[in-house]
Parts: sequence; structure tokens; C-alpha cells
Amino acid sequence: MQKSLYLFASGRLRRKENTVCVEGEERTRYFPVENIRDLLVFGEIDLNKKIFEFFHQHEILIHFFDYYGHYVGTFYPREHYNSGYMVIKQVEHYLDHEKRLLLARQFVSGAIANIVQVLKYYANRGKELGEVLGAIERLTETSLPACGSVDELMAVEGNVRNYYYESFNTILGSAPFSMGRRGKRPPIDPLNALISFGNSLVYVKILTEIYKTHLDPRIGYLHSSNFRRFTLNLDVAEIFKPILADRVLFTLVGKKMIGPEDFERQGGAVFLKEQGRRAYAQEFEEKLRTTFYHRRLKRNVSYQTLMRIELYKLEKHLLGEEQYSPFISRW
Repeated sequence: MQKSLYLFASGRLRRKENTVCVEGEERTRYFPVENIRDLLVFGEIDLNKKIFEFFHQHEILIHFFDYYGHYVGTFYPREHYNSGYMVIKQVEHYLDHEKRLLLARQFVSGAIANIVQVLKYYANRGKELGEVLGAIERLTETSLPACGSVDELMAVEGNVRNYYYESFNTILGSAPFSMGRRGKRPPIDPLNALISFGNSLVYVKILTEIYKTHLDPRIGYLHSSNFRRFTLNLDVAEIFKPILADRVLFTLVGKKMIGPEDFERQGGAVFLKEQGRRAYAQEFEEKLRTTFYHRRLKRNVSYQTLMRIELYKLEKHLLGEEQYSPFISRW
């Protein structure tokens, strides 16, 4: 089974026959290349042209993060699955206002529905979230149907997320963290640092899955296709952030798997230390491997597989085979 490879410490990355060799200060590790889904680099790693060629040959993406855990960029090998016809259909749905608005509305609707499901999950466990749920449901019922542009949709989603983030203190209860407001550039407190880090992982995971499809990641619908290289992964990530990144955050903080000692402050910014990023990544990967019964497919699937399924649904929509409907969690 393929797994993501996280590199936190400094070292050297090279090819050793049919393995990826990671030479660190304390030890050398070998990973069979066929077992690697993608590579996430947080430490200072030395690479050469041969390792890039090796990764290109095996269709492996490398996602780079800076010292503070911020996403920097991705080595995106030449696409093997891209289809000229699919690109044409993607552009067609982007340039047509109604077609783009339909997809953007679905991404926002899916994101809000999964936010509501997360809130209901904790409300059913005794958290006082009725007021927040009521505010979000009223906003969704009144404002969302009236949106006539992508900007209006994003404004509604932003308002929903403001209510949602206000509920984090209630969900976490007596945890040592609290959040006054969402501040992400840079994160202004530990909770904001966790949210930003988790969101970045969802973004790159979706990008890895897009690479395995016929879709072009540069053409998004909720997020404008402008000078940013990738936007489609940002669209699809909106659906998965509540049920992946946020649920992992609540687990880590609620079970005290991450504490104040896992953060560092620089001026007005707060960042996860290496041990905090390691703990988050481990729990995040556990979440991706978790399986559940998929009612439509009538079989168990993992969250990792679910992301690919979501992209296949989008492909069918673009080809006119089946209208896209976002995944909505039932728990």
C-alpha cells in the first residue's frame, strides 16, 4: 500500500537502486519507491537531478514547506494522464458563467454541509452549539440561494466559517488553547497555526490525487484561475477541510496529544515546532487510512480513496455524464 513520506529532519535524498534513500545525521533509511504516494519535505534536504528524474519516472509529487511549515511549492512531474479534451471541458465550464457558478455553488454547499455535520457531531456529545448551528443554517437558507456570482458565494462561505471558528473554543472546552479570531497570514495563536497547517496538508493531498486523474489542477471554479499555479485543489479541499483537518485538530488538542510546548512565537506570529508537525502528520495519516461504509458504492473506502472518488465525480460532470454532487459526511 502506498503511503506519504514526510521528511522533517535535515539530510540528503538520493536514489539507491529501486529505493529512495534518506541519509540523516543519525541514520539512513530506505523506502521502496513503489510504496511512496507522495513526498512532503519540511527539513533542509539536499536533492539532485537524478532523484527528480527518478520521481518523475514513478509519478511521485514532492511538496515543499518552509521552516515554519508553510507550503512553498510542488515538483509536479509531467502529466501522464492529462487529456486535451478534458482541458477543453474544464475551460468551457470556467468561461461559461452559469456552468462555473454551478460548480462553485456545489463546492461551497459541500463545505458548509460538512461544517454543519462536524458541529452536530459535537452538539450530540453535549457541546452547546445550537446558537452557532442556527446562525449557519439561517445564513445558508437565506443567502446561499440568492448568490449570483462566485464572489458572493465566497462571501457567504467566509461568514459561515467565521461562525464555525467561533465554536472551536466551545468544542475544545477546557483545552489550553483558545481562539479570538481567524488569523492566518501569519497565524496569530496556536489554534490558528493548527488550522493553517492542517489546511495545507489537505491542499497538497488533493493535488496529489488530481495528478492521478485527467484533470488539470490549474483550472478551478470557486477559486479564480489567475496567476496561482494550482486552484482546483483549493476548490475540492473546501469539502474535506472540516472532516479531515478540523477533526484531526480536535482530536490532537482534545486528547492533549499537542500542547503549548509544541509551538513557537516569533513576534506576532505562532508556528508549530517540528514535534508538533510530526504529531499532526501522524494523526492526519491515520485519519486518511480510516475506512467507512460508502452507501453509494456499497463497500468500505478510506478517506484517501474518497478524495480520488470526488475527482472522478467532477470528471463525469465536466463530460456531461452525471451532475456533480459533493460528498457530505453522515457522522
